[in-house]
Amino acid sequence: MLLEAIRLALRSIFRNKLRSFLTILGVVIGVAAVIAMVTVGQGSSAQVSASVESLGSDVLVIRPGQRGFGPPSGGTPVRRFNLRDADALAELTRLRAVAPQATSSETVVYGNANTSTSITGTNEAWAEISGWTFASGRNLTANEARSGAAVCVIGQTVREKLFGAADPVGQQIRVKAIACQVVGLLEEKGAGSFGQDQDDIVVMPIRLVQRRLNGNDDVSTIQAAVADNVPTEAAIAQIEDLMRERRKIGFGQEDDFSVTDMKELASMLNSVNSVLSGMLSSVAAVSLLVGGIGIMNIMLVSVTERTREIGIRLAIGATGRQVLTQFLVEAVVLSLMGGVIGILVGLALAWGAGVFMAIPFTPSAPVIALAFCFSAVVGVVFGYFPARRAAQMDPIEALRHQ
Repeated sequence: MLLEAIRLALRSIFRNKLRSFLTILGVVIGVAAVIAMVTVGQGSSAQVSASVESLGSDVLVIRPGQRGFGPPSGGTPVRRFNLRDADALAELTRLRAVAPQATSSETVVYGNANTSTSITGTNEAWAEISGWTFASGRNLTANEARSGAAVCVIGQTVREKLFGAADPVGQQIRVKAIACQVVGLLEEKGAGSFGQDQDDIVVMPIRLVQRRLNGNDDVSTIQAAVADNVPTEAAIAQIEDLMRERRKIGFGQEDDFSVTDMKELASMLNSVNSVLSGMLSSVAAVSLLVGGIGIMNIMLVSVTERTREIGIRLAIGATGRQVLTQFLVEAVVLSLMGGVIGILVGLALAWGAGVFMAIPFTPSAPVIALAFCFSAVVGVVFGYFPARRAAQMDPIEALRHQ
């Protein structure tokens, strides 16, 4: 009986193709939107986790100014760090490596090619702390970092723009007015947590960047790697004690610097991604309700159009239960067709968004299964009333219907 009901439902659906498509369009849009939002959200979270893991699970970032992304409260000027602060941190027993950083944005030139890129001045410890590996060449040396030697390491994006596929190691490039020898080429890392190109970078000794590019001795950021078998909280406490002492912050006064644990940052970003994905998915799920109403509306029209057919079926012995099953199956088949098409469209949209946004494509089988089941529930819930109406018809009145 069920197979016969499915066969009749399919025949009725394909007899009115355009109407059936318009009926399931709401379900298609709802399921596709939910699948796309959740998949993109999971891909974004995976990218954030991968970016933080590439920095290392034991990396701390020390910045001047209070924690946050905006300007300091009250417009108070930020007291910058200097290399002496970094040297003092390097003496701490709970840290195994410290890399001060000074940044700039400059035009880099090689022959007739040029590009604007990010310049990072640092020391030899930055590669270990940040998880960089080398495609060719070598890292900066301690002597080069201390003396401010005119050498540099470049990322893959800079290599492609200046040298194409050629090996840049040993070549001379010009950074502003500085002739700089390329001593290393970094392996590709791709997009970072906020979509920035991590490979669009030139790394130089920090003293060279301070003297020749920035014209000061400021350090914008200090990265530190926690020593093995040392709890992150203990390392943070030691850093805060030292920096409060060096910056003469009195008891009860707020810190004018911040220490960020990259694991906390990853957790925060993932939480934000989850909340945003949940909100967007909830909004998208409203279209499933609209789709369900559309199915109920078209099934009511179908019952009205087929009143005489229903009367004939009841008159020749069909039970009300059989008629109810026939129309309920038709509603569920419509909804499931919308669910299947919506899943395919949603996955395609998520894949396209992943390519455009450079994030991993991470479809979730449980989410897909839930969306499919939910589309079936929509068919049952919104198809029941029209099916019940058909089953309760009086055969005599139905046969009189013109």
